[in-house]
Amino acid sequence: MSSWLADLRDAFGDKLQENVSLAAYTSARIGGAADALVTVKSADELAETMTRIWELRVPYVLLGGGSNVLVSDGGVHGVVVLNRAKDVRFETGDAPKVWAESGAGFTSLANRAAEYGLAGLEWAATVPGTVGGAVYGNAGAFGGDMAGNLISAEILTENGREDWPVEKMEYGYRASALKRSTLKFVILSAEMRLRHGVKEEVRFKIGEFVSKRKSTQPPGASMGSMFKNPEGDFAGRLIEAAGLKGTRIGNAEISNVHGNFFVNHGDTKADDIRKLIELTQTTVREKFNVSLELEVELIGDW
Repeated sequence: MSSWLADLRDAFGDKLQENVSLAAYTSARIGGAADALVTVKSADELAETMTRIWELRVPYVLLGGGSNVLVSDGGVHGVVVLNRAKDVRFETGDAPKVWAESGAGFTSLANRAAEYGLAGLEWAATVPGTVGGAVYGNAGAFGGDMAGNLISAEILTENGREDWPVEKMEYGYRASALKRSTLKFVILSAEMRLRHGVKEEVRFKIGEFVSKRKSTQPPGASMGSMFKNPEGDFAGRLIEAAGLKGTRIGNAEISNVHGNFFVNHGDTKADDIRKLIELTQTTVREKFNVSLELEVELIGDW
């Protein structure tokens, strides 16, 4: 480690933080420390930073809003790039659209669109995380998803910057060509289509979605939906039918409100969440012959 850590110090100077706890940077408030962390505040800075890290061949993790991830208790051996590139530009002409850097919060973006009287992203007001995460995983809710809004995304690879039209993403349910890719890449920004609406109506629809989400999902620190919904069914229904709601290991609990949410009740260990994941997968498989696939990404040393 000492060799590449010295390289990082030379490359990033005072911007480099060392031995940084990642719990504060995740929605679950769980996780160990990163050997090093660099924060970027624009798409250009993100591109420059990632290009340098690739040149140095340093192990890395890119972290945005910190939802849909579970960081191990052992933390991350390498550098974490914290994406805080949040610039947003709206075009309100005949074909309205929005361009946003990948670190922009998706919930905030949806609410800002509403203030312009622009519709189409109401579903996104209930989606935690960032634009980059939404592009990567085809985030969706309430009948909408990124596949229905994305025009194109700017992707950085080792060959440089590329514009990927939505067709190249090959979107499926919580799936994309990027998720399946073995390339080194980073999502820099995205352009999304909108449509003209009435501000009050757009805001009312957002309010309805938010209220419904609050009534069906638990408060407190969690990762978001733990498992993908199996085809033709719902992970939460299966977990409830298996009698697992309320099951607790340490301070980690399968929520009594929604079985597909695992809640941190304070000072929870990632290993306890992992044990709950394995218990849930085993029990649902034994009872219903259904294999639950993680929607949450496991990060760090397990």
